[in-house]
Amino acid sequence: MFKIHGFNYVLCLSASVSLNLFFFYLFLSHEPELELTWTKEAALEAEAVASLSCSGHGRAFLDGSIGSDGKPICECYSCYKGPDCSEFSLECPANAESGDPLFLESYWMQHAASSAVVVAGWHRMSYVLSDGSSISIKLKTLIQRLHAIVGNANTTDRFIVFGDGSTQLLNAAVHALSEAGSSHPASVVASVPYYTAYARQTEFFKSDEFGWEGDALKWKTTNDSSTDFVEFVTSPNNPDGQLRQPTLRGPSVKTIHDHAYYWPHFTAIPAPADEDVMLFSISKITGHAGSRFGWALIKDENVYQTMTTYSELNTMGASRDTQLRAFKLLKAVLKDGGNDFFDFGHNRMSDRWLRLNNILSTSNRFSLQKLAPKYCSYFKKITDPSPAYAWLKCEREEEKDCNSVLKAAGIIGREGSFFGAESRYVRLSLLKTPDDFDWLLQRLKALIAEEGPKTI
Repeated sequence: MFKIHGFNYVLCLSASVSLNLFFFYLFLSHEPELELTWTKEAALEAEAVASLSCSGHGRAFLDGSIGSDGKPICECYSCYKGPDCSEFSLECPANAESGDPLFLESYWMQHAASSAVVVAGWHRMSYVLSDGSSISIKLKTLIQRLHAIVGNANTTDRFIVFGDGSTQLLNAAVHALSEAGSSHPASVVASVPYYTAYARQTEFFKSDEFGWEGDALKWKTTNDSSTDFVEFVTSPNNPDGQLRQPTLRGPSVKTIHDHAYYWPHFTAIPAPADEDVMLFSISKITGHAGSRFGWALIKDENVYQTMTTYSELNTMGASRDTQLRAFKLLKAVLKDGGNDFFDFGHNRMSDRWLRLNNILSTSNRFSLQKLAPKYCSYFKKITDPSPAYAWLKCEREEEKDCNSVLKAAGIIGREGSFFGAESRYVRLSLLKTPDDFDWLLQRLKALIAEEGPKTI
């Protein structure tokens, strides 16, 4: 402490700072509120549609059905009808076939303000961004931050490719990993049960570079070193929720790791994934399947360049409007480090798995895949299973077509043959609306009640 012209310097400095803060506060408190102009009409229109309750069994949309008065009307969930979706049909089957992730809809209704996007008519009209690319750097950075916080993937020294959902990136990766000019096309494989799109896409886009060869397990003991393999490894697996490793090993094998469900609301995260090619999708993290946005983390620059070229030739890259929505959604997810979002998602899915298990535990006729609690590095505790799907099996020897058994009881699933498995398996989706899930449980209860008491 010292004096200048009779004043204590420290006290003078303190008074100066306080005075500046006081004037700054006055400036903020008297700053005029921004008056809404071109956004006002759009906001009122969106609020008006969102205010239609549809009895909680449907939703109205700006681009949806229109009534005779020219106004949006309710689009009802399965089994509901009527102008306000209040009429329920007891004859309606429980539809558990689709992987529509609508279980997160209520979360986003509770967080409407932080997740809403207002898009100006002149937003990103160009084919490319100002830097000449088709990828938003802000979204790319946010995705890297997301993986770092969740701890489900290593993004260090990785290139990122955007796609129209991870579906577009599946074949882009197969194309990039297949050896051009090879005398033999690469054999594309996956271990049973596998996600249907791997086979269907590969067969549809079949070329001189690659072809579908089915179950990876049948190639495990092959000694044919001249065959190049591209193996899809889905972890957690669709349909049975198991964390998987490659079936095939060796210099002639390249792997595509589909981690669409590798998020804390579907599985415990033991460690960051660290593979050469990793695919993710916004549909399974936030539930926005209709937005069609996915990304790939790529280690090898040549693979990255080939996949980027594929995406740009195929669709001129991911939609700029979709990238904006993805940015807004992921920003909302990470508002508190993801705690609120992932707690909501995991609690809902683990509760559904528990309720389903409680019902099926009384049955001799049906069984579910075995999943055990595991330590999750994100939640920093052991968490209960919370899979996206039930992989149900008909145990009676004579009931080889399990899908028909369920269908006769008013339950629609996806038959095991779609996944390369036996027809005595059926996938039941646990991802849909609360209405759909509750109706599925009621149908299953009625079916199992026909068995009588379970025998030990």
